[in-house]
Amino acid sequence: MLIAHRGTRPVVPESAYVAPSAVLCGAVVLGERARVLHGAVLTAEDGEVRTGADVVVMENALVRGRANHPAVLGDAVLIGPHAHINGARIGDEVFVATGASAFPGAVAGAGCELRINSVLHVNSRLEPGTVLPIGWIAAGDPAELFSPDRHDELWEKQRGLDFPGTVHGVPRGTPMRTIMARQADFYGAHLDDRLLDD
Repeated sequence: MLIAHRGTRPVVPESAYVAPSAVLCGAVVLGERARVLHGAVLTAEDGEVRTGADVVVMENALVRGRANHPAVLGDAVLIGPHAHINGARIGDEVFVATGASAFPGAVAGAGCELRINSVLHVNSRLEPGTVLPIGWIAAGDPAELFSPDRHDELWEKQRGLDFPGTVHGVPRGTPMRTIMARQADFYGAHLDDRLLDD
């Protein structure tokens, strides 16, 4: 399904495939031979989503572009089922496994592997060729890798990455009611979306 959002429509080359149950919304530009499988969502909220050539976005994955953090996928990238790429840059030949996440301002260098349920934190950068193990978290620039049992050490690193400021544009400690009122207003832009004929 192709949807115009904020006055911009997706661009899909003839060589690409978008499954009937997938969604491309707004300023989404697919590369040659890109494949977007069933249930996947590529949404350009107020920033672009762009893929390179020979990219496969598998079932139920989410790729979201943001104003200050477009979602950019290089060539020959695999985005696994249920993966979440939110305002991140993914280099050429990167493997993003099932359930892996990359947050705004994150960069995965060429040839990286983000294995099952791993997390590349906001404003963090993986050097080319880095393997982020199953369930681990990468934080910092350059990223340090943390196993799930190292939460206290991770918190010391991630506190300075400014998740609330980067993702929501608010200082840490802002009440959730305030954040969600802003989010409801922001996503209200979808009220003006328009379905496009393929």
